Amino acid sequence: MADPVSFADPDDLPVKPTPRERLDLLDVALFVRAAQLANVSAAGREFGLSAAVASARLANLERRLGTRLLHRTTRRINLTQDGEIFMTRADVLLDAAEAARASVGRAQDGPQGRLRVSMPSSFGRQHVSPVIAAFLRRYPGVSLELQLTDHVVDLVDAGVDVAIRIGALKDSSLVARRLAVNRRVICCAPAYLAAHGTPHHPADLAHHECVILGGQRDWAFVTPAGPLTVRVDGRLVTDNGEAIRDAVLAGFGIALKSTWDVAPYLQSGALVSVLERYPLAQPSAIWAVYPSRAFVPPKTSSFIDFLAAHFGDPPYWDAAVE
Repeated sequence: MADPVSFADPDDLPVKPTPRERLDLLDVALFVRAAQLANVSAAGREFGLSAAVASARLANLERRLGTRLLHRTTRRINLTQDGEIFMTRADVLLDAAEAARASVGRAQDGPQGRLRVSMPSSFGRQHVSPVIAAFLRRYPGVSLELQLTDHVVDLVDAGVDVAIRIGALKDSSLVARRLAVNRRVICCAPAYLAAHGTPHHPADLAHHECVILGGQRDWAFVTPAGPLTVRVDGRLVTDNGEAIRDAVLAGFGIALKSTWDVAPYLQSGALVSVLERYPLAQPSAIWAVYPSRAFVPPKTSSFIDFLAAHFGDPPYWDAAVE
């Protein structure tokens, strides 16, 4: 149940604040976090405030603005229409304040603050987790909250500063920076080819056991005759890339895999790529995405720069199998 929070009645709010009533950035930051968490008490705890003090500060912010920002239902806190408008402006205001603070004084020593990051679990474990300690040692003023999940999170709702996404981007409201190419191959174990033969044309895949990620049964290729989409089939369909990798390593079937996941096995010969003459039709990439803002906090840009340098161009996993 949502925490017991009350706000000033809209009829009691002044039409406009007096010139002396300047906004307190703490109140603005508290409002943004409360909206993200849909919980005032939880937001207050992050700022070291009790529920009562957090509620009072938000009520004071509403009085200064002359409007209600948050609407309380029986189960959660929601933004009003004015709250949605102010939320966009508040993000810009806080980022500008952070950029100004970071440009002078002790803040010039490096990025500061808590950084919330989300990324696919398998990719994160293999290519980001091993270097997290190095990042935190380089930037001692940053603390990191890392979410490894295969669910695509809403950055604003989840309060995430930056997310790593792989493949095509669908949310045009986000700013994206390409970190690395996502090279994909059709691959299997040599034992599978010995038992079932080698496909020489993409159309041959229709007669092979394919291991399928989610509902992605249509594999698109570029051929001399033009684009070709092959509808593949198989007895194993899973939403987990590691399960697919385990199945093909066991010689069960053929899969479409990213080299970031299978490069060591291609290098060792445990897996081999097939249909190399027929590239996949849809280029793919690994992206860092973050909310569209006028100013990117130093903690965010530093993390993105760190990963881009770590991955390299071409990424180190591809360089190992060239």
